Amino acid sequence: MNVNQSAPPVPPFGQAQPIYPGYHQSSYGGQPVPPTPYGTYNGPVPGYQQTPPQGVSRAPPSSGVPPASMAQASCGQAAYGQFGQGDIQNGPSSTVQMQRLPGSQQFGSPLGPVVSQPPVLQPYGPPPTSTQVTAQLAGMQISGAAAPAPPPSGLGYGPPSSLASASGSFPNSGPYGSYPQSQASPLSQAQGHPGVQPPLRSAPPLASNFTPPVSGGPRMPSMTGPLPPGQGFGGPPVSQPNHVSSPPAHALPPGTQVTGPPVPPPPMHSPQQPGYRLQQNGSFGPARGPQPNYEIPYPGAPTFGSQPGPPQPLPPKRLDPDTIPSPIQVIEDDRNNRGSEPFATGVRGQVPPLVTTNFLVKDQGNASPRYIRCTSYNIPCTSDMAKQAQVPLAAVIKPLAKLPPEEASPYIVDHGESGPLRCNRCKAYMCPFMQFIEGGRRFQCCFCSCINDVPPQYFQHLDHTGKRVDAYDRPELSLGSYEFLATVDYCKNNKFPSPPAFIFMIDVSYNAIRTGLVRLLCEELKSLLDYLPREGGAEESAIRVGFVTYNKVLHFYNVKSSLAQPQMMVVSDVADMFVPLLDGFLVNVSESRAVITSLLDQIPEMFTDTRETETVFAPVIQAGMEALKAAECAGKLFLFHTSLPIAEAPGKLKNRDDRKLINTDKEKTLFQPQTGTYQTLAKECVAQGCCVDLFLFPNQYVDVSTLSVVPQLTGGSVYKYACFQVENDQERFLSDLRCDIQKVVGFDAVMRVRTSTGIRAVDFFGAFYMSNTTDVELAGLDGDKTVTVEFKHDDRLNEESGALLQCALLYTSCAGQRRLRIHNLALNCCTQLADLYRNCETDTLINYMAKFAYRGVLTSPVKAVRDTLITQCAQILACYRKNCASSSSAGQLILPECMKLLPVYLNCVLKSDVLQPGAEVTTDDRAYVRQLVSSMDVAETNVFFYPRLLPLTKSPFETTEPPAVRASEERLSNGDIYLLENGLNLFVWVGASVQQGVVQSLFNVSSFSQITSGLSVLPVLDNPLSKKVRGLIDSLRAQRMRYMKLIVVKQEDKLEMLFKHFLVEDKSLNGGASYVDFLCHMHKEIRQLLS
Repeated sequence: MNVNQSAPPVPPFGQAQPIYPGYHQSSYGGQPVPPTPYGTYNGPVPGYQQTPPQGVSRAPPSSGVPPASMAQASCGQAAYGQFGQGDIQNGPSSTVQMQRLPGSQQFGSPLGPVVSQPPVLQPYGPPPTSTQVTAQLAGMQISGAAAPAPPPSGLGYGPPSSLASASGSFPNSGPYGSYPQSQASPLSQAQGHPGVQPPLRSAPPLASNFTPPVSGGPRMPSMTGPLPPGQGFGGPPVSQPNHVSSPPAHALPPGTQVTGPPVPPPPMHSPQQPGYRLQQNGSFGPARGPQPNYEIPYPGAPTFGSQPGPPQPLPPKRLDPDTIPSPIQVIEDDRNNRGSEPFATGVRGQVPPLVTTNFLVKDQGNASPRYIRCTSYNIPCTSDMAKQAQVPLAAVIKPLAKLPPEEASPYIVDHGESGPLRCNRCKAYMCPFMQFIEGGRRFQCCFCSCINDVPPQYFQHLDHTGKRVDAYDRPELSLGSYEFLATVDYCKNNKFPSPPAFIFMIDVSYNAIRTGLVRLLCEELKSLLDYLPREGGAEESAIRVGFVTYNKVLHFYNVKSSLAQPQMMVVSDVADMFVPLLDGFLVNVSESRAVITSLLDQIPEMFTDTRETETVFAPVIQAGMEALKAAECAGKLFLFHTSLPIAEAPGKLKNRDDRKLINTDKEKTLFQPQTGTYQTLAKECVAQGCCVDLFLFPNQYVDVSTLSVVPQLTGGSVYKYACFQVENDQERFLSDLRCDIQKVVGFDAVMRVRTSTGIRAVDFFGAFYMSNTTDVELAGLDGDKTVTVEFKHDDRLNEESGALLQCALLYTSCAGQRRLRIHNLALNCCTQLADLYRNCETDTLINYMAKFAYRGVLTSPVKAVRDTLITQCAQILACYRKNCASSSSAGQLILPECMKLLPVYLNCVLKSDVLQPGAEVTTDDRAYVRQLVSSMDVAETNVFFYPRLLPLTKSPFETTEPPAVRASEERLSNGDIYLLENGLNLFVWVGASVQQGVVQSLFNVSSFSQITSGLSVLPVLDNPLSKKVRGLIDSLRAQRMRYMKLIVVKQEDKLEMLFKHFLVEDKSLNGGASYVDFLCHMHKEIRQLLS
């Protein structure tokens, strides 16, 4: 969405809108909408009575506060008055969608005048006698006047006996919100809202407005709002789509028209005007699909313009998921609106395109969103405002992110022996925001305002605007990201570093030999050593390599180039680990090629008859670290390990896996390491610049929580291949290993985030170690890892100057060069909450919240962590509702435009294996995912929590991916094939009624029954469909940091349960709520906060 775009011209209200009649709506439903018989906005509506019945009349709108008698009552009052709360209608779901009534009506239940006493209800006509009406938010008192009523049995969020716990873990709530079938109404051609006008980022922020249906028939968000001066009801306000002022339905006598002078728009800073709702962007996304809740007469209900007929019972309908915010639609809209233009970073506080949009970045002074993404690009000026909104202020920083080929890597700046220019007081590095004064002889620091002298060799004159004449010749004065070559002062012991080393440490116990792992690995390493990371144009890598094998004891190998055969040295004293040789252990690959090849040939043969099942673990890491220390270099250990280390040695572990602890206060112990040995060891590794990557091949519990401590604290990675079998897992393991070895890594790194006065970094999430409160220490950092930083206020911010972040990473490159990488970002500051909510980024917010929650399980019960997330989300949305959306019926859920996906994504986090495990999820799986997510970037968490579901046979796609559909079982057609991916898993789901020709083309068998369920590779066939699908799978794998193993799942097969686990909009087997249920639960939480 373009921040500055102007609204497209739309026909004035009252004119027929050519887009609507019978058009095919791409937004959600995709069903043609018939034209309707309704009249224009202000004209008489055909079929309406012209004689007002007894009841309420409405005066012309005025800009003042309406009298109490005209205040709008909430829909629940009427509903609960007319029908009992237990009148819930159950029945089959249906896919027919609700369609809108003309915008000239507001949609609610029959209401009477509201005074300060409890409201008196005046329904028009007799109430329905036999028609049952859905109470979709059963248990939620809609009026706010009375205390919440208990939910009818079988419908609430928790067990029938109690209200929901805030954790959102709800048993089956039955037909969540069914409603009578006749309640679809045709959409008015002349209805009073602008056609397909895209929502704009203009003041106040747009809201997505969704009304969970309440008893009394489904109700749609009313669309109200003041009109600009001089504009009658004949045309819409340009900057506020869908804001049409209208009275509540049924509160007007039939046929009464709204007349009166238009009211002036409210000032930006006063978002609330009684009687007029501002932020109600009736539907979600520019092209708007049919929506539920637009109330029309159902059989037995009072009708306008005709005599009420006898009631007729009808089959029920449930809330249509097409009418609540769709991640697929939001992603598609952003791609269409922002994918074509490059994103120039010159403007402060610009919200970048979504991570799911392909776009080019032009660095014009702020760091690319590939390096830094923020939860909000407009932060509150005061801490009180920040506390009120509860939106976490955080940045997800990926300092060494890999850029697409079309974008240039950061320039390297060499200032010679003097080193990079910095502020004397706060030590911030020179950047585009520094202010040069006194003709260029001094500069004022943009972070701390200290005035510094410019060294003579750096002096340059200023132009008439106060900018240095050479600003565009110097990356540090014109770009958001760049590198400085570091001087010797930035090196350990004031000595330039040696090139780093890689040490391969291979488990040769019985399990590793028996599965064929050792042989496979040794074979692969022979060729893989040619692909070690190298700098720019270097012919060969400067990295040296070493080899260790181990079971209960360790074997070191001398592979010096002058030897004819490798020599083995055994260290059996694992309690006091030392490295038995220095010369010949770490060698250059090209020099010792023959000896290394000989060693890799011999290792599988040497241990082929081993019966040793026990292994050690901590001494192996200790040995690798000691070897790097002796060689005086940083480096990385690649550990290949198969079992729980139960041999007598430091770091010995016992099997403590206990599923009985799940959902108890002791569950957190499953995520904590069982011994302090590994934290101590990790601290030593970080001091030495020794990063550990761990490849696990367990057949049973190996205590990932403990074994992953060292990789986690040293900036390393953990890979896990449960029940490894060469034929099934070879491709995945080797692909991960190749990527891991070839990654560009910064070694022995320290990162610091500086901020301008008013905010400071207070909390950090990721794979690193911190010995103080400011420095993030990383023995290694690769291009996939992020560090997430949370900021808090320590003073008032200034709207004019904004807020600045500078991330500085000091690291050793693969060639042994010491460098500083700098990323700068300027953010806006605001005094209005509306501006904060208009500039948030939900994907980054979810990334932060997931990491916050996943760290929380180490110290708090999982249920408490889930409750905290739900409460925070409810507070964020309640604050918006209270301060940025004007007063409206409590039956409406109003979401900020850029946060409308917060509930669906948060529900995915709550249902994830870490926070709500199913019976089949092991403790090790949960620990593995927990540490994996801790350093994921925003794009990875986005697809991990909300997987992509792509239909393979519906749409013709050649070069691009097919359009995704929502992750719900309802979207699956048994005549189609779908591909699902979440960054770690890849499924091909085959419907039972797929055409025989498609089955033949893709699987090379003649019928559905002959497809092998669980197949992990598609046959290579020479036909368009096979090539297309295999090409798509390859391109998806290339986008992800881990290799996704393919699993073919047939409909109605036992593997389908695994596949359905990833259909995150549905209710999960382990008690996770469906999206619809959770949205209603969220609404309830918000209303409790507001009342």
